[in-house]
Amino acid sequence: MYLEFWFDFGSTYSYPAAMRIEALAVERNIPVRWRPFMLGAIFKQQGWNDSPFNIYPDKGRYMWRDMTRITSQLGLPWQEPSRFPRNGLLAARAVCTAPDAHWVPQFCREVFCANFEHDEDIASPEVIGRCLTASGTVAQPVLEETGSAETKDRLHQQTRMAIEQHIFGAPSFLVGRELFWGNERLETALDFAAGAIAFPA
Repeated sequence: MYLEFWFDFGSTYSYPAAMRIEALAVERNIPVRWRPFMLGAIFKQQGWNDSPFNIYPDKGRYMWRDMTRITSQLGLPWQEPSRFPRNGLLAARAVCTAPDAHWVPQFCREVFCANFEHDEDIASPEVIGRCLTASGTVAQPVLEETGSAETKDRLHQQTRMAIEQHIFGAPSFLVGRELFWGNERLETALDFAAGAIAFPA
């Protein structure tokens, strides 16, 4: 059994999940498949043209305070980004050039750190290039491949797959057909994948 980790690089709550999922999965011997998708496409289906954290000010204020609490508890660096949500399209396409490559988990963490620790523009090829290099791969070929029709189509199909699997937010975790939503559901999803817990049908 494996766990699919569905996330958007601009998603605040995806940040702590991305930074801790690998160690927790190793403890349980559960393989993780990293699956970026474009959350904005799902928001549009729900009638939103922006993040609900921007549309609903009270919800936004709560989220920023909650992120301060979460990152403090986890000992994660945190800086509220000067622009939210940032466009994660280029980073998501970079993953889609080689979805199961060894460098993907570290690259994803590097991108999340760039956004939520260093307040950098993750839509910038320069920033993404640095994240690729830091993840142990050669940046230029990957950046070139992000513009290919095959890579663009792969991300499009992946986003459509998220919609078909009834994913409505990020982060989400899929174990078989069982969906778990939210950073605070990560441990539950991993325990379910490991067979340590079960739920009524």
